[in-house]
Amino acid sequence: MSVRQLKPVTPGSRFASRSNFEEINRSTPEKSLTVSLRKSGGRNNNGRITVRRRGGGHRRRYRLIDFKRDKYDIPASVKFIEYDPNRSANIALLFYDDGAKRYILAPQGLNIDDRVISSHNAPLNIGNAMSVGNIATGTFVHNIEIKPKKGGQMVRSAGTGAQIMAHDDGFTSLKLPSGEIRRVPSNCFATIGEVGNKSHENIVSGKAGRSRWLGKRPKVRGVVMNPVDHPHGGGEGKSSGGRHPVSPWGMPTKGFKTRKKNKKSNNLIVKRRK
Repeated sequence: MSVRQLKPVTPGSRFASRSNFEEINRSTPEKSLTVSLRKSGGRNNNGRITVRRRGGGHRRRYRLIDFKRDKYDIPASVKFIEYDPNRSANIALLFYDDGAKRYILAPQGLNIDDRVISSHNAPLNIGNAMSVGNIATGTFVHNIEIKPKKGGQMVRSAGTGAQIMAHDDGFTSLKLPSGEIRRVPSNCFATIGEVGNKSHENIVSGKAGRSRWLGKRPKVRGVVMNPVDHPHGGGEGKSSGGRHPVSPWGMPTKGFKTRKKNKKSNNLIVKRRK
């Protein structure tokens, strides 16, 4: 999918670019596969803000995506490629031979009327789902399970893909988009191919208002605040804070390792990302 440059008729469109939506062939979602999506504004059930800089944004309906791919050995046809406002990737609507309909993440190269299947011994075709232990080394996959039958949790963003590196002792080693090499149980499912809409990373917003449409509120630097509001605040004139970078609550940031040393999955990481 290509990116088009907007004409500079306003300051906000001078450097802005948007997707051409060439793959999209349907503008309205399958109603039976959507649910209402209520905004939280970053607040938890006590009404306290736990995630900062969220609020507003356009109303959306959530598309129910089949991350588990648990309709085994039933072929399906790709009927539509659709836009999803809740993620960077596009989604594909599958019509199964038994009459069921489900959404999946649209892989790169998946086209209308293509046939896909989810099986332990499926062919190595784009869009098919199978256990990683049965996938040949060197193949790129996405929507990867960490625990069997829990549903895909890794490699779901637009343009990403993980490479099968090796099979050994009931585990499969994967090279993730971050560069990390990680082992997962060989009976975990993954989908063949890379996630589509690779040009998503080249889109330039162009103006602050578009961030507000997406529900992103402004971010204020700590060094321009007062001491009562942030550890970096205060100082006569411009100041860089006078200490190592920290969060508003004093937690070190920018280089400080926050991963727990006794986390169970640490022994599944063969090589950490750079």
